[in-house]
Amino acid sequence: MEKQETPSESTLSTAIEDNQWIYDDYFDPAYSIAVAKEIAGFLSTYYFRTKTIGFQPLPQRNNPEHPLIYISNHSGMAFPWDGMIMCARFLDESQQKWQDAIRPLVAPILSKSQLMNPFLVKDLWKKVGALDASFLNFETMMHYQGSNVMIYPEGIAGIGKGYNYKYQLQRFSSSFIYNSIKYKTDVMSILTVNGEHINPYSYISKWVNKFVQLFGIPFFPLGMMTPWLFLQPWVFYFAFPAKLTFVMGKRYQPYKMTDKPIEELSREELRKMAETIRSDMQIDLDQAVSEYGQDPYSWKEHWGILKANWKLFPYTVPQGWPLMMTEFERAYKVHQKTGEPIHMDLGSWSTL
Repeated sequence: MEKQETPSESTLSTAIEDNQWIYDDYFDPAYSIAVAKEIAGFLSTYYFRTKTIGFQPLPQRNNPEHPLIYISNHSGMAFPWDGMIMCARFLDESQQKWQDAIRPLVAPILSKSQLMNPFLVKDLWKKVGALDASFLNFETMMHYQGSNVMIYPEGIAGIGKGYNYKYQLQRFSSSFIYNSIKYKTDVMSILTVNGEHINPYSYISKWVNKFVQLFGIPFFPLGMMTPWLFLQPWVFYFAFPAKLTFVMGKRYQPYKMTDKPIEELSREELRKMAETIRSDMQIDLDQAVSEYGQDPYSWKEHWGILKANWKLFPYTVPQGWPLMMTEFERAYKVHQKTGEPIHMDLGSWSTL
């Protein structure tokens, strides 16, 4: 059985040290907090009605020298609102204590393509703390003391699966197994429920996906919203009002799943451990869906919130989100210049 091929320890240590500029590159903690409160917090309260289960108290590091690794399932065929809302909720649950919050590793295409930044806000993902997912970046973040690390081990395959594969975990990468074993740090699972209904009844076409990937778009959902893309391109960011529910899952300890040092583990052995965790997490995800995913939109609650907050229309529906993001960018620039608290004018008349 072929051994896991990794750079020598000295070479890797040098590469990690040289790569630590990623900690602060683009990342703006103040901007991230503002986005979490003013944008993600607004959407979480008035649209997605986000619920967290088992988040308090937040898990603490078993190894103080290295961050925890969080993993979660992706929502298929939807713009990654679920990930954005989750990271914002973590910041809120941690009371803005970054060491308990998370910084996600995301598909590089999210940051490389301007189209994949919400409403074309330049470098938004990186400014709020996201990093391009690569083996070197992941291992570099294992030396980061500022926060924990979040990955989606399904990768693009998870976010690009069709509605007919909803809640079916795709193959996990083994990078989180490798780093957990090497750095003796625990892996925390989070079960994302109802995210599959952000863009329901959308499916994939491999040849269509290959075509749009030429333009920096990882997948192109084919469904009831597709025709609208040609009339209003912003519909790409559209989301149905799924009641996002995040359930804290099990704590895994991959470094206790083997007696071998990391250097002696083959790729196949790492993949088998990743598959063991994927299978176990699938059981937990199915259970979470049965408990919290039977009424994914909670329409009565949704309409009640819209009615009670009618003065915030149209920002409480996706049609108003581009305007809200524009208003946020304006208000944040004023905040940077004057130091005054961010004030967003979201009254109905402000739409004009």
